[in-house]
Amino acid sequence: MSLTTAGAVAAKSLSVISNEISVTSRNISSAGAAGVSVKYARVGTGDNGVEFLGVGRAANAALFRNLLSSTASQSTETSVSDFLARIDQSLNLDDPANSRSAATTIAKLTSALQSYSASPANQTAAQVALNAAQEVVDSLRDATTALQDERRQADIGVGAAVGEINDLLAQFAELNKTVVAGSTAGADVTDALDRRDGVLLQLSKTIGLTTIARANNDMVLYTDSGVTLFETTPRLVTFKETPNLSPSVSGAAVYVDGVQITGAGAPLPLRSGSIQALTRIRDEIAPQFQRQLDEIARGLVVSFAEKDQTGAGGPPLPGLFTYADATQAPGVALIDGLAGQIEVNANVDPARGGSLMRLRDGGASGDPAYVYNASGASGYATRLLELANAGSAPQSFDAQAGLAGAGSVNAFAAASNGWLGAQRKTAEGAKVYIDAVVSQTTQALSNATGVNLDDQMSQMLALENSYQASAKLLETVNSMFDALFSAVRA
Repeated sequence: MSLTTAGAVAAKSLSVISNEISVTSRNISSAGAAGVSVKYARVGTGDNGVEFLGVGRAANAALFRNLLSSTASQSTETSVSDFLARIDQSLNLDDPANSRSAATTIAKLTSALQSYSASPANQTAAQVALNAAQEVVDSLRDATTALQDERRQADIGVGAAVGEINDLLAQFAELNKTVVAGSTAGADVTDALDRRDGVLLQLSKTIGLTTIARANNDMVLYTDSGVTLFETTPRLVTFKETPNLSPSVSGAAVYVDGVQITGAGAPLPLRSGSIQALTRIRDEIAPQFQRQLDEIARGLVVSFAEKDQTGAGGPPLPGLFTYADATQAPGVALIDGLAGQIEVNANVDPARGGSLMRLRDGGASGDPAYVYNASGASGYATRLLELANAGSAPQSFDAQAGLAGAGSVNAFAAASNGWLGAQRKTAEGAKVYIDAVVSQTTQALSNATGVNLDDQMSQMLALENSYQASAKLLETVNSMFDALFSAVRA
């Protein structure tokens, strides 16, 4: 090898090592930053030894796809689990003695009526029974209010998520444009790739994603159900909030470029992400529990209804429990929102001009044909005993509630509690599992592509030693040239 070639090789080596040191310094300065992958100098061989070809980054496409998928699922399970936990807390189900569930308040009413039947003339016992009935009504109404508030918040959340998706898709479009243009020109696009991955992770929290890589690091995005979200340009995601959600009304669907992705009739429904969870809460889980509450309310009106005592065959009329515009006890059909309308009959409430004695004697409907204790005997307990056992009387329930179609209102209310508990247990289990998956996948991806400060410091030391060796070689070549030129001049 000639001295000229040796000098060129040494100079080239110094240049390459300088670039490697620069890349390593860049890694060290970004250590600990979220979403930053480790960069490396791409080197190859040329006419004068090694050559610096550019900057690359560590990547693991399979792990990153798994992280996108598990992050979307985590968002789904977290939203559902948190919703069920809030409903559970509002009913205080963890404290059976003080629970505000319908099952507990109905049991308290039964106990109060049994105590009242033991002393039918006792006004205090009558008032306690009336208060217990009001507590049943309040529990159903409060639960309905909580559910409808949750549905409204879910609807608002969907609107916020849709706005966030459109913003993130716009960011993704700009970053993807930078990446493709830079890749085509051979520029360093590693930081832009990191930022683009960060946008994808944010997107996956709201909507399940699948990705397709193309030439020059171009990328196409689809929902996890196959609807195109981005291909060269972002697709518009649209949604209109429903300001007046009621128990019988479902919220609006979400569309991507005109294709429905949530709600009944969606040809390609979302499978994961916060939008999927929020629409499921709004249109499936909360309405299902609401239907159960409505059936409990209807069952109470039926169970505590009064019958015609004259034998004329009049229809059963609302007794202790009623609701607006009720002209007779309801049939076996779901009445949407009834749990939010049920009330204690004003005719038995002294605070509203009624008489407590109607609870004992009957006639809560206001029709004298429905009075049980026609003589007004102070010791009359027959009707009170009937009321105390009313919660155990068999009846039919609408199958739309998703529970047993026949049984007592007591059993139905208990089954509703069990349904909610089972839903929460399942959601909590799924959340714990997916949290572990996300944690492990994140750690695995970090190990594979993240910056390890110890490794980078060791690499920096090795590069400095290599730099010194190349500099020494160049110095030696230079000395040999000086000696050669001195000899020639002599």
